Amino acid sequence: MMNQVEGQQKNLVHAIESLPGSGPLTALDQDLLLLKATSAATLSCLGECLSLLQQSVHQAGQPSHKPGASENILGWHGPKSHSTEQMKNGTLGSLPSASANITWAILPNSAEDEQTLQPEPEPNSGPELVLSEDEKSDNEDKEETELGVMEDQRSIILHLISQLKLGMDLTKVVLPTFILEKRSLLEMYADFMAHPDLLLAVTAGATPEERVICFVEYYLTAFHEGRKGALAKKPYNPIIGETFHCSWEVPKDKVRPKRTAASSSGNDHECPVVDDSSKGYKLKFVAEQVSHHPPISCFYCECKERRLCVSTHVWTKSKFMGMSVGVSMIGEGVLRLLEHGEEYVFTLPSAYARSILTIPWVELGGKVSINCAKTGYSATVTFHTKPFYGGKVHRVTAEVKHNPTNTIVCKAHGEWNGTLEFTYSNGETKVIDTTTLPVYPKKIRPLEKQGPMESRNLWKEVTRYLRLGDIDAATEQKRHLEEKQRVEERKRESLHTPWKPKYFIQEGDGWIYFNPLWKAH
Repeated sequence: MMNQVEGQQKNLVHAIESLPGSGPLTALDQDLLLLKATSAATLSCLGECLSLLQQSVHQAGQPSHKPGASENILGWHGPKSHSTEQMKNGTLGSLPSASANITWAILPNSAEDEQTLQPEPEPNSGPELVLSEDEKSDNEDKEETELGVMEDQRSIILHLISQLKLGMDLTKVVLPTFILEKRSLLEMYADFMAHPDLLLAVTAGATPEERVICFVEYYLTAFHEGRKGALAKKPYNPIIGETFHCSWEVPKDKVRPKRTAASSSGNDHECPVVDDSSKGYKLKFVAEQVSHHPPISCFYCECKERRLCVSTHVWTKSKFMGMSVGVSMIGEGVLRLLEHGEEYVFTLPSAYARSILTIPWVELGGKVSINCAKTGYSATVTFHTKPFYGGKVHRVTAEVKHNPTNTIVCKAHGEWNGTLEFTYSNGETKVIDTTTLPVYPKKIRPLEKQGPMESRNLWKEVTRYLRLGDIDAATEQKRHLEEKQRVEERKRESLHTPWKPKYFIQEGDGWIYFNPLWKAH
């Protein structure tokens, strides 16, 4: 029956696409595009249902279902009609120029969407000394303009969706130019560090148990500030060789173990200012795009005074999921506390852009882990995606365990962008409201002091035109930038010159900063 339905759907799509390009009823008619998209999504949904039914039959072990019949049922592997061939053959080339205006949401779709481009190495390709004295408090836009998808843009999205296959890897698909968030993905990673006082407080924990709990508290509060507003938007895909530098200053009296602190109150929302640099700790951050295939970003931050450093590498991989887009964050990070000789290895959740036809929004999902081999403590954090019917959004739960004794020392639940409640093994509880936590502004050098491959300087014209609302000019600037980089990539290929990152060195499956704090110590 599934094969029969698939054949009918294929005929429907063919009939719609055979319609003339102009006249009273065209292939781009709103209702027909919606019919194409929803029929494809329905077919995929039926395939999922079939798979679930088959699993329950298999688990029940009913003898009436012979192996032959079972194999036949599972023989349907999803619709074949929406193949990538259409994308490769340039079916989308006939889309109207309004494709430059689509609002689509999410983290980068990875490679070809925004970059088949590689910049020329800078003349001085070695690491540069970035003077923190030149850095000023950041005054960039705090929020993104929250607009839904415009009516004239929806037909482009529908046309695109109707040609994508469920589970298709979006790195293989050249997508239209979408309205973008006015920052690079590298800067978005820096925005995850908006509560540096909580990160530095990990070093103040008196015992291994306090330190791991402090890190889990920091981890759970890190994600809400990485999103600018509720609307899902897409940061610029970093170009290979692109870098981003910034720092934060934290008053010394704000760094204390949070276990004994009272519940966070709205009074703390004002960001503490460091008048005298000797009274504050400095946390430095550097990020670099080190690879194009796959797209890998690395970032490193350190505080010399607290002898703490974090090194992370992330590979973003996007998939089409019907009416949403999923982005896996593959890779891991390591927090090192040099004073205690401890290393905390952590992973990252996946992100999803939901409701891409109306008002797109982001949710996090998946299970992540935090492990310290030396102390035997570990944590499991689960980001829960909203169920189809009912249920809350942005839910997160966590559990911290001492593995040698199999003891749970802390549990947490709440919303990663709202209120979080922690319960400790002694019965104490604590509430953290992420919306009232003080956000420390990044300190960043002005554009005139940045190198040509630093994020804000590199994308400054695209950002300028996006701010002015001139999407055509922004698209043209982006195209010009990408074409310049493609030429340089071809030149490197002809000379057989491999790309050499400036600040990070590949080591096995991971990447490490060229001069980490733990090496200096």
